[in-house]
Amino acid sequence: MISSADLIDPPPALAPALDRVELADPAFISDLHLGGDHVRTLDAFLRFMREVAPKHRELLILGDLFEYWAGDDDLADPVPQVVSGALIELKRRGVRVFLMHGNRDLLLGHGFMQHVGASLLADPTLASMGDQHVLLAHGDAYCTHDEAYMRFRAQARDPDYQRKFLVRSLAERKAFMGQARSRSEEHKHMKAADIMDVTPEAIRDAMRAANVTLMIHGHTHRPAQHEFVLDHAPAQRRVLPDWDFDGAPGRGGYLRVAGGELLAEDFGV
Repeated sequence: MISSADLIDPPPALAPALDRVELADPAFISDLHLGGDHVRTLDAFLRFMREVAPKHRELLILGDLFEYWAGDDDLADPVPQVVSGALIELKRRGVRVFLMHGNRDLLLGHGFMQHVGASLLADPTLASMGDQHVLLAHGDAYCTHDEAYMRFRAQARDPDYQRKFLVRSLAERKAFMGQARSRSEEHKHMKAADIMDVTPEAIRDAMRAANVTLMIHGHTHRPAQHEFVLDHAPAQRRVLPDWDFDGAPGRGGYLRVAGGELLAEDFGV
């Protein structure tokens, strides 16, 4: 079992992470928001891990696997136990597992990665799929019009802030996160929809800096295929769907690669 002492150094913001990765046959998912209140979504994820993920050589989870993560010492909770067990089994079956921090589970640390046998991806990460290069990101870093969120994002990813937070008891951390989630939901209803979406200029700047014409990200819960022109070249941005099978109608899905093309697949229950 991971102890609270193991959480502090390095904090998740400084945990070893890959910023480049080579992929052969990947599946991409994000924004599952798994937690005790999302029983059907958890069931769908476990079925995906049994039936779909083993058919690929890599599984990449681009943030927000969990509804929230209070620290790696929370593995005794039933949901983390079940989820980590599914990740361990997938790894045992020969599938490489990669995780990226989201805005809800940014405290996933080196201890959790070691426990499940996963590799932590930097946000963003440059991936190679044969001759094709793609920029992978959670997506929240590009919501630059939401100035209040960007301030929170910078604070929450500060290593010193994380160290101070992780020395609190697990009960205190969970209580704080529960309150923060409630405030976040309240604030969402008061914000214009375009403020919470990515900023096109920020996307273009990131893709230009990485020298790519393809990006995959999640976060916005607005799955889509965006085609545009970047510096006189055709470019594409693919947004992953969020998963929610506890509401009606249920929804969830993933991206896979076939014949050099990205294909969006629905995943129902």
